Amino acid sequence: MANPVVRPATGFDRDRLRAAIVELQEHERRLHDTRPPGEAMADAYLAWMLERAATAGGAVFVAEVDGAFAGFAAGWVEESASLAETPDSNRFGFASDLCVLPAFRGRGVAGLLLAALEAHLARAGVARVRLYVLATNASARAAYERAGYRPYEVVYEKTVNPRPC
Repeated sequence: MANPVVRPATGFDRDRLRAAIVELQEHERRLHDTRPPGEAMADAYLAWMLERAATAGGAVFVAEVDGAFAGFAAGWVEESASLAETPDSNRFGFASDLCVLPAFRGRGVAGLLLAALEAHLARAGVARVRLYVLATNASARAAYERAGYRPYEVVYEKTVNPRPC
């Protein structure tokens, strides 16, 4: 098997990106009840993600192995004005999505996609890259930690008014 190749996404990748978003959403849906079905949100989310990357100094990268779509990463620059944060913390890169299809996991694809996105965001002038991950997504957390990410803030949740079934 050849080494993964990472490249910027093109319009020809749209259907594969959509399928990967469905895959990612369904994976996260198995981990937490806040995720709607992938098919129900994929088109709107893909359009939003591509627009956000295009307008906020971001990018979408695709990984291929032997010409087969293996996954993608997307992200952009976020800016806030928190008085409690330093300037380099108020303007940071945000890795919004990382998906490696099941057949390609454990082969370093996630690290390569993150590295491409980080390099792009660093060229946009950010010093930090952040991302969110479900607390129960142990495989994603391990991949991020292998890539050098460390916890920054932790969000706690408590259900106080359960939804009707």
